[in-house]
Amino acid sequence: MELSAPKIMAVGILYIVATPLGNLEDITLRALRVLKEVDLIAAEDTRRTRKLLSHYGIKTRLLSYHARNQTVRGPELIERLLQGEKIALVSDAGTPGFSDPGTLLVAQAWEAGIKVEAVPGPAAGVAVLSMSGFPGDVAFLGFPPRKAGKRRDFFKGLAREHRVLIFYESPQRLIGTLAEMAEYFADRQVLVVRELTKMFEEAWRGPVAEVAARLAGQEIKGECTLVLSCPEEPRETKVDLAGRLLKAAAETHLTGRRLAELVAAEANLPRRQVYQAYLALKAENRLP
Repeated sequence: MELSAPKIMAVGILYIVATPLGNLEDITLRALRVLKEVDLIAAEDTRRTRKLLSHYGIKTRLLSYHARNQTVRGPELIERLLQGEKIALVSDAGTPGFSDPGTLLVAQAWEAGIKVEAVPGPAAGVAVLSMSGFPGDVAFLGFPPRKAGKRRDFFKGLAREHRVLIFYESPQRLIGTLAEMAEYFADRQVLVVRELTKMFEEAWRGPVAEVAARLAGQEIKGECTLVLSCPEEPRETKVDLAGRLLKAAAETHLTGRRLAELVAAEANLPRRQVYQAYLALKAENRLP
């Protein structure tokens, strides 16, 4: 009697699918295909995701996966993937894995040897960065700490950071956060965008203190994304070398290199630069 080889179950795939931030048109063709073809969609908010699926006529089964149930739901999803199911992970909006519980499930999938694929698309931080016009290397920092003391320590530690900084913030805490940012990031510009891609999208850009003052007292609604520019380089103060040399010469009656050395020391400038200015004045017969 011939024994047949046992069937080996193919391991499934975990798709990380980016979904619209607000405008339902902001979704890729590939994302729509994957959401239709997978066996299950793990959603941070099933009600919100169901609206998206209904809009595009997608009837794939939904299962909740969020911060409050991730420790229980995670192993269940991993087991399904190991049994060969294909699962799409979606967040409330944008790309999973940025300030949401998706990161844990992705890590568990890698540890279990499950294939992970990204289906790229909207991400609020990247979108607002593209709107900012701020050059430089970038650091994404997510939501600042909620407690005032920890938040101040957080900002204080970033005060010397030279990269462009991206934050998310709730509308209830935005005004207070901006006021604290004005204290620690006075040498930066900021772009604040609320309700990104939605009907009532608004944006404010300028020095942090000015934007904080402009929004103080306003009732802000909708999630907010903030991008801080790199610190502005201190502007070089122009020194009136001719004026300094003429004044010093009149007061001290010094000439030549001794005069140049005195002014160079007072202005904290290279002696050669000051002496060249002295020679120019001498050539114009303004100094002996």
